[in-house]
Amino acid sequence: MQLIFRILGVLLVASLVFLAAGVLATWAPDRSVQQLALRWAAPPSEFVVVQGMEVHLRDEGPRWDPLPIILLHGTSASLHTWSGWTERLMRQRRVIRFDLPAFGLTGPNPSDDYSIAAYVKFVGAVADHLGVKRFILVGNSLGGQIAWNTALAMPQRVAKLVLIDSAGYAFEPESAPLGFRIARVPGLRKVMEYVLPRGVVDSSVRNVYGDSTQVTTELVDRYYELTLRTGNRHALALRMDQPISGDESLIKTLQVPTLILWGAKDRLIPLSNGRRFNSDISGSRLTVFEDLGHVPHEENAELTLSACMAFLQSS
Repeated sequence: MQLIFRILGVLLVASLVFLAAGVLATWAPDRSVQQLALRWAAPPSEFVVVQGMEVHLRDEGPRWDPLPIILLHGTSASLHTWSGWTERLMRQRRVIRFDLPAFGLTGPNPSDDYSIAAYVKFVGAVADHLGVKRFILVGNSLGGQIAWNTALAMPQRVAKLVLIDSAGYAFEPESAPLGFRIARVPGLRKVMEYVLPRGVVDSSVRNVYGDSTQVTTELVDRYYELTLRTGNRHALALRMDQPISGDESLIKTLQVPTLILWGAKDRLIPLSNGRRFNSDISGSRLTVFEDLGHVPHEENAELTLSACMAFLQSS
C-alpha cells in the first residue's frame, strides 16, 4: 500500500511540474500600446481620441476625394488586414481604416458595450472626427455587419456598400477558429487572459484562409501580438457574448448600391449566406472567389480588389 501511495505521489508531483512548465511556456501577460506601437503603429499610423478611446487609425490618399473609402475589419483582426488593398487604393482614393474597439491597438470600449449599435455609433463618430460627411463603406465579417447596419442607420452618409464574407444572418460554421471557440467558454476564456499558446492563434488564422500555406510567420505575429494588447482578450470574450445575428429582415430594406464578395472556402460563414445577401439586397452583385476563405481581401488582395474597383468605378 505504501508503494502505491509513493507511486501516486510521484505521479502527482510529475503532473504538477508538467502543468507548471506548460503554464510558464505559454504565459502571455498583457502588453501596453507603447510596447506594441513600435512594430504595429509606424507612420502613417496616428491615434485620435473618439468616444473616450485613443483610436489607432490610418488616413491615406488624396484629401480632395469626395467619397472616402472606410474599411472595417472583422473579429480579432486590425487595420493591417487592409494593407494590400490600401497600397493600391490610396493612389487615387482617400482610404480610412482603423482598429475597432476590442481589437488592435484601439483596445477595449470604456463602457464594455460591444453591440452592433455601439459599433455603428463609433463608425459615425470617427467619420465626424475626420470631417467626412459621406463615404463608401467596406466591411469584412463583423465589419460587414457593422457596415450594413451603418448604411441603415445613416442612409444619407453611405454612398456604396461592399460586404466581404459578412455577418448578418444566423449560421452554423463548418469550422470555427479555435480562439473564437475558447472565447465562448467562461472558464477557459478567463485562463486565456493570462496564457496564450501561439499555436492557438496560428490555428485560428489558418482556419480562416482558403490556402493555409499563405499564412506567414509575420502574419501570425501580428494577430498574436495585437491580441495581447491590454484588455483585448477580456473584450473579445464580451464581444462573443453578443448575438450572432440581429433582425435579418432589415437587410431587405437596404437601398444602397451593394457589392458582395465571398470566399467559397469560407468555413466560418458559408457561401449560402452570401447568396442570401445577394437575394435580399435589391440590385446587389455577388462575386465568389473559389480558392479563398473567410478573409479573401487579406488572402489575395490583388484579385479581390480588382472586383471591388470595377464596382467603385461604376455609376
